[in-house]
Parts: sequence; C-alpha cells; structure tokens
Amino acid sequence: MKRATLILAGLVLLGGAGEVKAAFAASVFITGHDPDFHAFQGGNTTGAQHLNQAALNFVMNPLFNSYAAAGNHRFLLVTDLTNPGGGYSDPRLGLNASGYTGAYDVADNGTTGGSVLDLHTVDFSKYAAIVVASDFGGWLRQAELNILNTRSAEIISYLNTGGGLYAMAESGSPNGLTTSGKFGYLPFIVSNTALDQSEVGNSVTAFGASLGLSNSDVNGNASHNIFTSTGGLSVVDVDASGRILTLAGRGTVTDTGVGTVPAPPGIVLLGVGSVCVGIYRLRRKGLVA
Repeated sequence: MKRATLILAGLVLLGGAGEVKAAFAASVFITGHDPDFHAFQGGNTTGAQHLNQAALNFVMNPLFNSYAAAGNHRFLLVTDLTNPGGGYSDPRLGLNASGYTGAYDVADNGTTGGSVLDLHTVDFSKYAAIVVASDFGGWLRQAELNILNTRSAEIISYLNTGGGLYAMAESGSPNGLTTSGKFGYLPFIVSNTALDQSEVGNSVTAFGASLGLSNSDVNGNASHNIFTSTGGLSVVDVDASGRILTLAGRGTVTDTGVGTVPAPPGIVLLGVGSVCVGIYRLRRKGLVA
C-alpha cells in the first residue's frame, strides 16, 4: 500500500504542476439508429437520449476537440425544416429531450431564412461539432445531403483541425427522405441500402461500453441502415446478425478513412514522470534497488 501511495503522490504532484496538452483530432460518430426521432417518441426514449448524449460527449470531448477546449460548446444541426408528415419528427425535439435545448443552431438548404442558417455558406469553425439529422425518423432531405457532400473537403478540413461530427441514419429510398450519396461527405463510409429493423438482439461492443452505452440503450426502437466497413473507426454496436450499426473514432480524416490518434502527449509524459518520481522515492527509502 505504501509503495502505491508514493507513486500516486508523484502523479498528483506532476498533475498539479505539469502541463497536460491535448491531442486534438477529428472525432466522428455515425449511426444507423435515428435517436433524433426516438429520443422524443418511441418504445425506448431513454435509450435514444443516452445514445445522443454518448455521441455528443464523444465528438465534443475537449481533450480532443479544439473548439470545445477553447470554450465553444455549441453544435450545428443540419436538417430540413419542412414537415414531411407521419412517421417523422422534428429532430430538434429529440435533441431537446436529450438535454440540448439552446445548445445548437440549425442550418438547412437556405429556404427557411431568419435564424435558420444557410448550409451553403455556414462557417463550420464556429461550432464544436456538426450534427446531421436522420433522414428516416428525422427530416434530413436530399437538398441538405447534396450540400454536405459538395462541402466534403471543407468538412474534412474542419474535422482535422479538431472538430466533431455526429451523423444519424441515412437510409435512402424507399423510406428515407434522401435517395443517393448517403454519408458522401465522409467518402470512406460504406452503407448498404436501407435496412429497417426493430431493435431486438442488438449488442454494444466493449468500445461502445467505454462510451457509457449499454445494450438497453440500443434496443427497443428501430434502426435504418448498417455499415459494411469501418473506415478506420471502431464498432460501437451491432445487430443480432453481427452487422455494424454504429461507428466512432478519432484521428486524421482522409478520403480513405480515419487514422488513429495517439494519447495526448502530456498524459504520456505525466505517466512516465509519475513512475520516475515513485521509483526515486522508493530508492531513497531503501525499498527498491
């Protein structure tokens, strides 16, 4: 116990006096679920709310997100604002139900005006994250998706300066409001055609559990697409057949995927320094050679 206490003391000392630098990197969370809909209505609103919270906590973590580290905690919601009718819900309702009322601005294809921003020209760097609504459940339409896809290079550049992106289900025809170019703003993402499933038998991976999610969060509603490759991201949860429902990860984004990012260098140095201080003190006490 004494030895462990001495090493921990070194950690606390260095943690208070040393400089811990963040390793800023792109943070991406994409899912075939539509929690922007189910956080407001559905069989498991609590689980959908947890999914929204886990995603936004991940992509806006100030240790990796340079904008959040600078004190910017607002995000940009990309959605159409024309109500398509039954079976869909304004994605703002789901985000508000998840605890984000007043924490975001909205951008659409430029037709609404007023306080709603024009996605053609909005400055992504004013936000800690971009959140893309789902197209089945939420209100994302082809017009907004086309703009996102056209601005892919800008989005990737924004991500690589430490921004975050959270995108929900893009199922396409016949159920979705989009028909082509799904997730085209991240060219390495491969999604199949629409696969609408009841959330039964889904399971969270160890990585998903590390984000604070559990199996109860990803069952009880519906999902609308799967992913057929990872693009360098980690799997968060899978369906009953083992197909990928959600991906997340950090690193440098390229056209071919997301590269891994090392631990923040200050934290690595902090750990090494702590061990050195601990060993030094043990040697002074004659407890180690």
